Amino acid sequence: MMPTVLFECHHLYYLPQLRPIMAELQRRGGYHLAASIPRTVNADEQASFREAILALGIELIAADTEDDRLAQLSGRAFDVVIVGNVGRLDRIVAPHSLAVMVYHGIGLKSSYYRDMSPRIDLLAVESEARLDTWRRKGISSGVLTGMTKLDPLATEPDRKAGTLATLDLDPQRPTVLYAPTFYPSSLPAALPGIAELSMQVNVIIKLHHFSWHQKRYLRQSVAAAELSGLDGVALVPAEKFDILPYYQAADALISDISSTLFEFLALGRPILQTDFASLRWRHRLFPWRVRRRMDLQRAAQVDFARRVSHPGELAAMTLAELEHPAALKKQRKAAAELHLYRVGDGQASARLVDAIDAALESRSR
Repeated sequence: MMPTVLFECHHLYYLPQLRPIMAELQRRGGYHLAASIPRTVNADEQASFREAILALGIELIAADTEDDRLAQLSGRAFDVVIVGNVGRLDRIVAPHSLAVMVYHGIGLKSSYYRDMSPRIDLLAVESEARLDTWRRKGISSGVLTGMTKLDPLATEPDRKAGTLATLDLDPQRPTVLYAPTFYPSSLPAALPGIAELSMQVNVIIKLHHFSWHQKRYLRQSVAAAELSGLDGVALVPAEKFDILPYYQAADALISDISSTLFEFLALGRPILQTDFASLRWRHRLFPWRVRRRMDLQRAAQVDFARRVSHPGELAAMTLAELEHPAALKKQRKAAAELHLYRVGDGQASARLVDAIDAALESRSR
């Protein structure tokens, strides 16, 4: 009987991490694939997810209420359940289900290690260093795969020209991608520097999903939209949830503590890390609460990005990196080898599916 596989996508922006795995399972054949997203996310997010899943030819599981959706998923008793975080895993796995975690981000937040459950049977891990850390924490379910999200950079055609054309940006200009996280975010302080930068280069602004869809962060998308009328500035719309085309289009990246810092290493191009995030009042008064959210050991390893300590330096430092792209080339190469297993081979999803196949075969004996 054909194994059934559920992709539980907690938010739309998790889908780029899961989509290459879907493609690999479809390429091999012999699986029935289904996908679902919580009913609790907003209607626009659900609509975009529905469109993407149906375009892939995968069964979409939806319901009128979240309880009904969870009951449907539980009742189907999937052989494999693949998630981007723990979420409602306990409500959707059957006793026999192989539970697989492909975590949705690899940035500087300590939630990478906290968002775990003993119910996870296979944990996809993006680097040997991270796998060693998991083992020291007593987690033995890790599988060294690399980052599935980055597979298309190696396996699909470069879309730079088409992306710049779609954004109405000059292909003769250098292009910078600004991709901040939602909190603590550099965006409020960085926007004047982005405007200054756009006088000489293209700037693509790719906001975090929450900047569009969570009430407390909506001011970020409103502020960014005010810049999108400038020549040379393009704000990626909310429904464009996949950042990979904008990685390909960019000659350099600006971010803060986002996973993009590590993902962009796959391209070997200059990275700038802003160090002037805006904090809520309670975190200004009690900064240890922010530090508690951070993976400080991992943050100390970021020697591959040019640090921008003041907003007024952003434009000049970015232009300097574009003019001298090899300045931190050795550090970026070493960091890519440390943080991204077999970067560039496009086989992370294949390695994960190999592990899934082996686990299913072992259970069937």
